[in-house]
Amino acid sequence: MRYRNTAILSTGTALGRAGAPLLVLIGGIIGAELAPSPALATLPIAFGVIGVAAFSIPSALLMQRIGRKRGFILGTLMAAVAWLVAAYAVSIGSFALFCVAIIFSGGNMAFIQQYRFAAAESVEPRYVSRAVSFVLLGGVVAGFLGPEIGARAKDWLGGGLYTGSLVAMAALYLVVAVLLLLLRDVAPQEDSQTGGERPLRTLVMQPTYIVAVLAGVVSFGVMSFIMTATPISMHVKDGYTLEQTKWVIQSHAIAMFLPALFTGFVVARLGELRVMAVGVMALFACVVLAVIDRSLMHYWGALVLLGLGWNFLFVGATVLLTQSYRPSERFKAQAVNEFSIFSVQAFTSLLAGAVISRASWELLNLLNLPFLVVLFAAIVYLGRSRMQPAQVELVAAAD
Repeated sequence: MRYRNTAILSTGTALGRAGAPLLVLIGGIIGAELAPSPALATLPIAFGVIGVAAFSIPSALLMQRIGRKRGFILGTLMAAVAWLVAAYAVSIGSFALFCVAIIFSGGNMAFIQQYRFAAAESVEPRYVSRAVSFVLLGGVVAGFLGPEIGARAKDWLGGGLYTGSLVAMAALYLVVAVLLLLLRDVAPQEDSQTGGERPLRTLVMQPTYIVAVLAGVVSFGVMSFIMTATPISMHVKDGYTLEQTKWVIQSHAIAMFLPALFTGFVVARLGELRVMAVGVMALFACVVLAVIDRSLMHYWGALVLLGLGWNFLFVGATVLLTQSYRPSERFKAQAVNEFSIFSVQAFTSLLAGAVISRASWELLNLLNLPFLVVLFAAIVYLGRSRMQPAQVELVAAAD
């Protein structure tokens, strides 16, 4: 394995992803303070994800032209400026400007999401699941770091609610930009036996590609829908303290990324489809626990299961996706996948605010069940279709 790139990308994830849990913790709170309507409180979080979706295709195409390294650095600098503008927006009480700034901070997340593909391209095929997991492992630090910046730096400046936290995040992204100068661009070798680049329609209609994208869409959609509503349900509606809410969000973020210590090895041993099925079952358990009660420990347990399910699904889906395209097709295959995932995540983030303000926490969770059923069925179908050729070969060998 090329440890240099994976180590740099994992460290970049640890620092760069900190903006996401920070936004989850304070975005709804700032939104509730500045938004003209309570139903729009989670709009900044939704705009952050809209930024990821909006930049998912441009970021991939840009890196196809200028390379991963330069693209990652440009995205990081864009985020630093965006967080500074967000701090200014809060200081003048402009909800609209705050949302616009968050769009561009989310745009950098489109670049960060490509870290896992850059790591996969830096290693041999048999090490892809481990490289992806190692990069995602940096999210453990991000899960701690983002909320801590939100809680500890919020009063550093007197310009408004959490302006100190926003400026501190901008400074952190400058550190990430310096770190990325050490990254090396790696172009995967084209296998002459795989053939040339196929039309996009042919690529995206493959069952393997469809299930991989569906798993990514459902994992992020369900996770974002529940997670976005959690601070409002806990802190605003149920009266839990900011410290208690922070603890639940941190635990969720850790559960999302800490399993990366072993997920790559489990995928390599059991196969990505089995691990994805376990992820779906964890999300089912999350919904059940959330519906039973709204005690602190039920919130905590549900959000931990939410993180675990997301990790198993996302790592498995990423590995499955890399099996569906040729090296020459990687940028367009990844771009469509990322756009699909984050368009849905943006919608669910926005929908979460409306649902939690007008309905109940229990209903919000139950709405996820149909999508989990469809995904589980798709995983089973793909698994059985993969077994059929092997069974035919065994019968032919016996004859």
